[in-house]
Amino acid sequence: MTQQTITLIGGGLVGTLLAQLLARRGFKVEVFEKRPDPRRAGFTGGRSINLALAERGLQALRAAGLAEDVLQRAVMMRGRMVHPINGASGLQRYGVDDSEVIWSVSRGGLNMLLLDAAEAAGVTFHFGQGLAAADLDAQHITLVDDYGVQHRHHASIVIGADGAGSALRAAMNDYQPLGQRVEPLGHGYKELEIPPASGAQRFAIEPHALHIWPRGGYMCIALPNTEGSFTVTLFLPVHGVHPSFDTLPDATAARAFFQQDFPDLLPLIPDFAEDYDSHPVGTLSTLYLDHWHIDGRAVLIGDAAHAIVPFHGQGMNCGFEDTVALADLLAESGRDTADAFAEFQRIRKPNADAIAAMALENYIEMRDSVADPHYLAKRELGARLAERAPQHFMARYRMVTFTHLPYAYAYERGRAQDMLLEQLLRGATEVENVPLDAAVKALRATLPPLPPLHHG
Repeated sequence: MTQQTITLIGGGLVGTLLAQLLARRGFKVEVFEKRPDPRRAGFTGGRSINLALAERGLQALRAAGLAEDVLQRAVMMRGRMVHPINGASGLQRYGVDDSEVIWSVSRGGLNMLLLDAAEAAGVTFHFGQGLAAADLDAQHITLVDDYGVQHRHHASIVIGADGAGSALRAAMNDYQPLGQRVEPLGHGYKELEIPPASGAQRFAIEPHALHIWPRGGYMCIALPNTEGSFTVTLFLPVHGVHPSFDTLPDATAARAFFQQDFPDLLPLIPDFAEDYDSHPVGTLSTLYLDHWHIDGRAVLIGDAAHAIVPFHGQGMNCGFEDTVALADLLAESGRDTADAFAEFQRIRKPNADAIAAMALENYIEMRDSVADPHYLAKRELGARLAERAPQHFMARYRMVTFTHLPYAYAYERGRAQDMLLEQLLRGATEVENVPLDAAVKALRATLPPLPPLHHG
């Protein structure tokens, strides 16, 4: 089994990490990537510039021996810095202290680091080679280069890590329907930039936070970059009444909107007009598949199998968690690939479905609830219960972000905890009115203890 050749489609984050993990387990791995090598051509891609790295992703990077290298290139984010339209901004911590933080990492920088590590482990990369067709019966794939030249490549085991627009998924679906559903969010995004500040400070606003400007049905967020800039993302409905990307077709219209709705943010973006007019509107959708694999010949991983909206910062983390699960299953002696792929889907699909649902809920939380008094009261009561009875209560966000508890467990447990908080508060916004001893007693009577948490 160990000298089987595995063909990987896609040299992005998930593909390169999986390739390295497989190579370290003794597999021969070839990766085909349609874009040029970013280490030579410079990083290109219309995708988000920086990403939030959390415990699940870090755990996968530890398995690859890369966590420390990555953290040296990342900026710590302690929580959400909420900027209301009127009033002072305030930090809502993600965890209990600085042991529970997330990290802002550059997509391009991380991709290059992973490419180097995979090559060092013996992986062969072929850049500028896009998948044109896959003949699963004949066990070969057809690749096409930038000049339109096609060639065939033998591929008995193919893994698709080629993202939300996966070419391998399309070929598999033609061969045998995968039960594919794509649910557009109806909201899109556009990226802008806050440049580094002049002088010793480097960062124009608090660097160790994920900044949110919540405005009800829409919002802006900003993530720090190591060199002092921030990547700002505006999330808006694509169509419909103002504000939407339809009603803000150019920088002139958008500037007037920002002056009204984001008056503290606009002065931080000196190249606003150029940024707004030159950056495309990105689309946001959730991808669901009933089947991730075709027997032992082809399997999908990461966004190719379960693309989600970005509002929990877990897309990359979920994909990285996938890589460890799949590499371990393929490396188990005596297990054939069909069995490994089926088990991979059985283990990971319920978790992918759960984080897809939580990411959609988190968009509403970020743009609406972070400024809502009832939400803040629930958050405060939850924090008090977690302090008094940590074996029985942990905020869902902490379960998702700082532990290795399965996403599906975090989703169900979070739902049960939320119902309890609603009952204890009964619509009130004053936590002081809830007798804490009785609340702790109700919690212990209602919910079993949490399983072991497996922090990193």
